[in-house]
Amino acid sequence: MATETQVLEHPKKAFGWAARDPSGVLSPFNFSRRETGEKDVAFKVMYCGICHTDLHMMKNEWGNSIYPLVPGHELAGIVTEVGSKVEKFKVGDKVGVGYMVDSCRSCQNCADDLENYCPTFTVTCGAKYRDGTVTYGGYSDSMVADEHFVIRIPDSLPLDAAGPLLCAGITVYSPLRHFELDKPGMNIGVVGLGGLGHMAVKFAKAFGANVTVISTSPHKEKEAIEHLGADSFLVSRDPDQMQTAMGTLNGIIDTVSANHPILPLVALLKSNGKLVMVGGVAKPLELPVFSLLGGRKLVAGSLIGGIKESQEMVDFAAEHNVTPDIEVVPIDYVNTAMERLDKADVKYRFVIDIGNTLKPSP
Repeated sequence: MATETQVLEHPKKAFGWAARDPSGVLSPFNFSRRETGEKDVAFKVMYCGICHTDLHMMKNEWGNSIYPLVPGHELAGIVTEVGSKVEKFKVGDKVGVGYMVDSCRSCQNCADDLENYCPTFTVTCGAKYRDGTVTYGGYSDSMVADEHFVIRIPDSLPLDAAGPLLCAGITVYSPLRHFELDKPGMNIGVVGLGGLGHMAVKFAKAFGANVTVISTSPHKEKEAIEHLGADSFLVSRDPDQMQTAMGTLNGIIDTVSANHPILPLVALLKSNGKLVMVGGVAKPLELPVFSLLGGRKLVAGSLIGGIKESQEMVDFAAEHNVTPDIEVVPIDYVNTAMERLDKADVKYRFVIDIGNTLKPSP
């Protein structure tokens, strides 16, 4: 199950926290990054967001984890070194890295700025580069990545809030844009009010939409409307509320990863409405085709976004002051944060203060 990292030809010392086995417990870990290549950007990691995907990978719940595993794909930091052929960045720039650090660069998806749909794209942690070396994520002091996969963070955007945008932010921004659910005055539903859901509410509002949060939890209504700015709230377990709202929404972003019925959500759509799934539901969903035929409705999926679109998203977020709600924690709190994340006890994203709290291990 566990696979050891290949020895790098010119190692650069690094340190972070890693899981050694499927228990998922994190502890200090020394390792090596590659030397900064001619097209590489090296940066000091200042903050790294904690995503539920980290938890899945630490516990090998998807069966493909490589140990030791340094999690983290929501990195933000300051450039410390650039390669001789780097054109877009210089030392001192604020930058970030999201869910991927490489792709084939030759398929049609890569040519269309859709590296996220490249069949061989490389995730930022717990995977392997094309040369066989292991990727280590952002629960670490430093990062080295090809400049193509590095995102510039605008000066107006706080670094601690930037990291989660590169995962949760782009995951909801991309489908809103692609499926043309970004027009002012549209009625947009958001299913689930967690790390993804609260960002969907914020981006949809920034686009000028009327936003309805759809949740199984009635107690989240005040938070959704008074804090996040949603316009209305639907309790999905209340048949009267769902009946009243039938045929009222232009689109729905479904962020829930637990198994749940989607037929009631399809019923909320207007003709030509679109239900976009961004949560990784493991079990097959029940979807009678006739529910789509009677209104030319669409059910689709979306996975993060390409690098060009990620940069666009970050720039839009800075311009419109769209930032995640975060709880900043020190690195030695990370195991407790994981326990709380597993219980959905966070509003809405943990961010590790790497720059001030991560210290080298002996």
